[in-house]
Amino acid sequence: MHHLHPDIDPRLLSETEEQRELRTVLRAFFTEVSGPEDVRKHMTGPRGHDETLWARLAGEIGVQGLAIPEEYGGSGFTFAELTVAMEESGRALCSAPLLPTVGLAAPALLASGDRQACERYLPHIANGTLTATVAGLHDDEPGIVAGPARDGTVLRGAADFVLDGAGADLVLVRAQTPDGPRLFAVEPDPDTCVRTPHRVLDETRRQARVEFRGAPATPVGESDEAAAFLDTGRAALAAEQVGGSGHALDATVEFVAQRHQFGRPIGSFQAVKHRLADVLVALEAARSASAYATACVALGSQRLPVAAAAAATVCSETFRLATAEYVQLHGGIGFTWEHNAHLYVRRARSGAVLLGTPAGHRARLAALIGLAPNTATAA
Repeated sequence: MHHLHPDIDPRLLSETEEQRELRTVLRAFFTEVSGPEDVRKHMTGPRGHDETLWARLAGEIGVQGLAIPEEYGGSGFTFAELTVAMEESGRALCSAPLLPTVGLAAPALLASGDRQACERYLPHIANGTLTATVAGLHDDEPGIVAGPARDGTVLRGAADFVLDGAGADLVLVRAQTPDGPRLFAVEPDPDTCVRTPHRVLDETRRQARVEFRGAPATPVGESDEAAAFLDTGRAALAAEQVGGSGHALDATVEFVAQRHQFGRPIGSFQAVKHRLADVLVALEAARSASAYATACVALGSQRLPVAAAAAATVCSETFRLATAEYVQLHGGIGFTWEHNAHLYVRRARSGAVLLGTPAGHRARLAALIGLAPNTATAA
């Protein structure tokens, strides 16, 4: 068994008083404004999320700026505070584009070390006036190519299933250059950037095909930092999955305590207790994996690739288990369109393949810890 690496203080895996207060505030906020009923309402909106909610998250709580340094308009907290917000947003199934904007794009800008790009975009992410996403992340995609133009650089090619691809104000694109992959910033223009929304399994999380047809682009940073910010995104997604799993377990426990059969609550039956106990054990494992990945991001630990691969595997599988029991232990009502359970099932299924599959993460983890040749990627 691999023990906690010595560069991580075990105290960092526990919530601080400040983080508990943030969780309380966020739990109350999302309960008020972003329940599953609200999610259903905004799934069909033009941007796929509630723009008023997005503005309130920035203005009232400062969620978007939690992990952004003060010099770029953020609050200067750490990734640990951001994952509290990600967990609570996952619990509420919030459809706001937190994952692509603050879980992927903002870390990508910070990892690039490009001060000019950070000064241009991060303050607007922090104050809620700009949403962002990333495209062209996976090496097995056909790819996007950067080429010279009269006034700079243009991109050609396409990326598919881009998170919030149809609505994002900024797209950070990993494109191929003669010197290898490099990150570029694109402010989409309909004439050169065609964005086609997909109908996907999880309609609370919009995705789109983005085609670049000579789209003007600005280089960001000097090297390819995709591996680093992708692992940060996996840690953010893992926290969100922990939140969704927590909701599924809590809602199911509440239901089985109220639903009676044969003159007693069905939650008193041993078979039901065992199934819920299995979910609880899995959830605690997921919390631990998520906390370790979060600590690695916050400290800039070299153990992040291992921690992110482990968290991605454990948390996605826990979410799958928790939502399966959410549906089944609710009986007939759990299988209906009107109940919220299917929304969480959809989020669990889509999240499991969003930034790599569990099988891909396992292969990568095996390679990282020396159990397999170092040729695997999180497919």
